[in-house]
Amino acid sequence: MAQSRLTRLTIERAAAIIIFMLLFALAARIPVDTDTWWHIRSGEWTLTQGMITADPFSSTFNGQPWINHSWGAQIILYAVWQAGGAFGLAVYMAGLATAGMYFVYRMCAGNTYLRGFALILGAATAAVFWSPRPQMLSFFLSAVVLYLLFLYKRKQIDRLWLIPILMGVWGNLHAGFSIGLIFMGGVIGGEILNNLLNRGGEHVVPWRGVGKLIVIALLSVAALVINPYGLQMLAVPFQTVSIGALRAYIQEWNPPNFAGRETWPFLALLVGVVVTALADRRRFDWTEAVLVLGTAFMALTAGRNIAVFAVVATPILTYHIVALMQRRGWTLRPMTRVSPMIARLNLLLVIVVLFGAAAKVLLVLDAETVDAAFRETLPVTAVEYLRDNPPTGTMFNSYNWGGYLLWALPDRPVFVDGRTDLYGDAFLRRWLDAATGGDGWRDLFAEYDVGFTVIETGSGLAAVLASEPGWRLAYSDDLASIYVRAA
Repeated sequence: MAQSRLTRLTIERAAAIIIFMLLFALAARIPVDTDTWWHIRSGEWTLTQGMITADPFSSTFNGQPWINHSWGAQIILYAVWQAGGAFGLAVYMAGLATAGMYFVYRMCAGNTYLRGFALILGAATAAVFWSPRPQMLSFFLSAVVLYLLFLYKRKQIDRLWLIPILMGVWGNLHAGFSIGLIFMGGVIGGEILNNLLNRGGEHVVPWRGVGKLIVIALLSVAALVINPYGLQMLAVPFQTVSIGALRAYIQEWNPPNFAGRETWPFLALLVGVVVTALADRRRFDWTEAVLVLGTAFMALTAGRNIAVFAVVATPILTYHIVALMQRRGWTLRPMTRVSPMIARLNLLLVIVVLFGAAAKVLLVLDAETVDAAFRETLPVTAVEYLRDNPPTGTMFNSYNWGGYLLWALPDRPVFVDGRTDLYGDAFLRRWLDAATGGDGWRDLFAEYDVGFTVIETGSGLAAVLASEPGWRLAYSDDLASIYVRAA
């Protein structure tokens, strides 16, 4: 009996176990994303001071209405930080990434080897998005919602009633709930086209089923309203994407840069799914086309949407590959029986990979390694200087460091940070002009009584202030410079 269980585990699950252990190790990384810190601070504020309805953190918009759409996820992040520090944040992020990819794996077709290949490509594509921020919950929930839609369309398993519940929870975690609505809209639109143009196709949802999908979508929208901010929550995604300064300055809102190696898996997945779809024209499905083309467009216009594309395209790639292999009579059959020696060797391989993945996580998240990474990417030393030598006046700071400064200097209101929906396009453009040393910096500094700056050493504003009368360089390193206005 024991030998039978060992053999069954080895044949059916060993490869999948190894793949998911490697994915977890890939996803575990040092949390240096500066936006992580304003989310943690907001979570702490919500727990200790109550729900945030007006900005409590900046000098520029203090007291102005603010819809903190990520309040639930922020409380989770704060709790994880309190319990496990940087290590806890990394494990939390890796756990959500792995769980999301598990549902992608469940949607894939073919045997373990084909699924594993597609999953690795999909994970490498989505990994550019992974960081310990509320958006990781959106990544996980988007995979779950698409999986439930997949069950309904391809397996005729109706668990659609879960979607409004998930959307209601999602609406209290992150404004990425719009992804769930996009997936439902894509499936509804695709199935309408299938019924009109492709009624004889495989896995076409009949009109009655399309009507049920529409009802579920409407119930999901209604569920989203159940949050501390009510109907205002529905407007947050539209307000965010309408900010032009996002595309002018923030990398993740720009089209992907294919010169960077981190985008090559996305390019490979995009080419792979398009080529296999063209080769598999006999099995055309409008829903798959709408979802792939729609999310590809989103990813090509804003790099932050690459992970959304990966969730959609990874399983669809396997559908086309399996169809092409079946048409040509190709098979890739895993072994159904192995000798006891091979079974033990495979089990040993699982154990070795498990320890290797654990060692990678522990080495990467070693306290000294984490501290060194923080000091290389965040103005840690500049913050230490400000604690020992507190200047007067309003702080003008880099946008990239606003989230970290908000957390590391809780008694110093920031000038700007990653809450773009609070600051709006007009103000962010004024900040951008000043940060690059534009002509408007003097007016902006006078308007807000700026007394000191925390900016990048090589920035345009740093070059201007270096020769500006009335300003002196108080601190500088390779990363950050602090200029202080003369009394």
